[in-house]
Amino acid sequence: MPSVKKTWIAVAAMFVLNGGLFGTWASRIPTVVERHALDGGQLGLLLLTLAAGAIASFPLAGRASDTFGAARATLVIALAYTIALILIACAPNVWLTGVALCLFGAGHGGMDVTMNSWAGEAERHIAKPVMSTFHAMWSLGAGVGAVGGYLATTFELGLMAHFALVGIAFWALTTWLAAIGWPSETRKPIKGARRFPLPHGALFWIGLVAMCAALGEGAIADWSALFLVSVTSATQAQGALGYAVFSAAMVVMRLFGASVITRLGEVRVARLAGCSAAAGVLLAVIPASFTTALAGFVLLGLGYALIMPLAFSRAANDPHTPPGVAIASVATLGYGGILIGPPLIGFTAHFITLHYAFALLGVLALVIVVKASALKPAPRTSLEKAPEDSPQS
Repeated sequence: MPSVKKTWIAVAAMFVLNGGLFGTWASRIPTVVERHALDGGQLGLLLLTLAAGAIASFPLAGRASDTFGAARATLVIALAYTIALILIACAPNVWLTGVALCLFGAGHGGMDVTMNSWAGEAERHIAKPVMSTFHAMWSLGAGVGAVGGYLATTFELGLMAHFALVGIAFWALTTWLAAIGWPSETRKPIKGARRFPLPHGALFWIGLVAMCAALGEGAIADWSALFLVSVTSATQAQGALGYAVFSAAMVVMRLFGASVITRLGEVRVARLAGCSAAAGVLLAVIPASFTTALAGFVLLGLGYALIMPLAFSRAANDPHTPPGVAIASVATLGYGGILIGPPLIGFTAHFITLHYAFALLGVLALVIVVKASALKPAPRTSLEKAPEDSPQS
């Protein structure tokens, strides 16, 4: 069994890769919009293909994680995810861009499931509540990707050169760090299990809370740059800073997440998080200035930071469902939200403008406050390791 240090670094590296590639894409959305002359509704449809790819990948990735081992599945999907980013830059028209985004969404979503399953195994091995630190590394990667987009835009680096250089560099470094021969748990598929598992019982409410946070996170990722440009008259380079400060706030909160959760408890942390997100929406929407909008994105980042780690930690230790299936089912609502959020904002903006479409995030933040009790941890006692389980390198 690898040491605690090597285990944490390996899993954290995968979160950095996943966030870095997503942040790289998000930071260059204005460039894609300009290249294909898209309006808000058209961009919403294009982003819907990304969401469709991710949602379709969740059950497949959950099954692969339980069958072949979370670590092995994560490393395989990581390569496909990196290639898909480069294909977006290669696409000569909007139709092929949609195909590339569907593949990119599948890589992003599938890797979300497998790397969170791996993180659940690592958390049990480390014997500390470190899930939030892994998600901090996702936000760190996303922030680095966003800053890279700012620099690429400022120096007028082409989309193909930008995505290829960043994608290959991220993949090479992080997969090298993750290759530790982790002995992942494996389980034979349950006979009669649904091919597309949806959360039920306690997992449904966990997924709902996760969806509210993830939908807002996805909206900020894909629309913050355009929000700042169109609503506050920021430049395109300044627009890229919106997601950067949002991600930085998430990194800080997630790094201190373990101590915050230990001191206040999961339910109280979730309620305070919802309040912070709601305040961030008000600060971004009502004054409609560049400075206050950035401050609002900071509060949104602080608010959303711990919801997904709490949700996945709870799902990974569900007393009645195998980790891969539980995480995949919660991800169907949770990480489905991070991908459904952008097209939802796009369609709403088509009717009431992007400025006021962002107000929807405030309503979702209040849902987090009301249903925060769903994230109360449950001991993993009913679902013991099956006899057919075996370590998988």
